[in-house]
Amino acid sequence: MSEKVKFEIEFVIQSSPQLLYSYLSTPSGLSEWFADNVNSRGEKFFFIWDGSEEEAKLLKRKSDEFVKFTWVDEEDDSFFEMRIIVDEITSDVSLFISDFAEEDEIDEAKMLWTNQVGSLKQVLGSA
Repeated sequence: MSEKVKFEIEFVIQSSPQLLYSYLSTPSGLSEWFADNVNSRGEKFFFIWDGSEEEAKLLKRKSDEFVKFTWVDEEDDSFFEMRIIVDEITSDVSLFISDFAEEDEIDEAKMLWTNQVGSLKQVLGSA
């Protein structure tokens, strides 16, 4: 298996950091845009797509700023993080995503995030 590499991607989101954070950190919020369904028990989150379930562990979170997960079945140190950045001058809100993929799959992974965040923007009325 080849080594995964970290990539980062940023999206401008027209939303308050508080509202955006609720869509990044709660099972009900994540179910609206990230997966078909999301359940959680403590720090374990279960993401369901087309009937298959993936388990992630919530590594860290800071209210209105970021959430960081790792996939339980991955045997490396990879994670995905969704960070809310507010520009001090313009007050523009950005969603900054850090994730890992194999080198030949980075473009595909970025496209997947772009599609998912497009759904998030629609839910937020930010599209």
